[in-house]
Amino acid sequence: MWIFYGAVSLYIWAHHGNATVGWHMSSLWNDPFFQMQIVLAILVALIGTWAAGKAAKFWHQNDPQRVVIDEVSGQHLTLLLGCAVPIWWRVSDAWSDHDPLGLITWHSALNWKYLLVGFILFRLFDIWKPFPARQAESLPGGWGIMADDWMAGVYAGISLWLARAAGL
Repeated sequence: MWIFYGAVSLYIWAHHGNATVGWHMSSLWNDPFFQMQIVLAILVALIGTWAAGKAAKFWHQNDPQRVVIDEVSGQHLTLLLGCAVPIWWRVSDAWSDHDPLGLITWHSALNWKYLLVGFILFRLFDIWKPFPARQAESLPGGWGIMADDWMAGVYAGISLWLARAAGL
């Protein structure tokens, strides 16, 4: 995903002279909030995969309903992809002083609208399970429990980003 974004950004920068693309790329990678969110996403994914696998063995179920770390990881991925990836054709995607609930990056606020839309989109994709989410459930142990929610998170994150890009 990041390789694709970087390639598109460099193409736009090279052909349209948009200096904000380079600024967004460099400021995103130097952003301590963004770096912390990446580390947090990886830690939750790794610990969640291990814990979900142990819980599935303990309760003798493929995907125990008591396990919710997969939902946490998928929802975090939704907000990370949907809110952290800058919209490169805007001059600034910086947050304002209007009641932000938190920051996912230095330039991206998590206001109540993004949280609500991200939650609804994640739940829709988690229930619908478009390709390859349903197939990911068949992976062994904790991987199957977590992977379908990661796919739902990716789909929801892209949808949330598109909603932001459209100005919603």
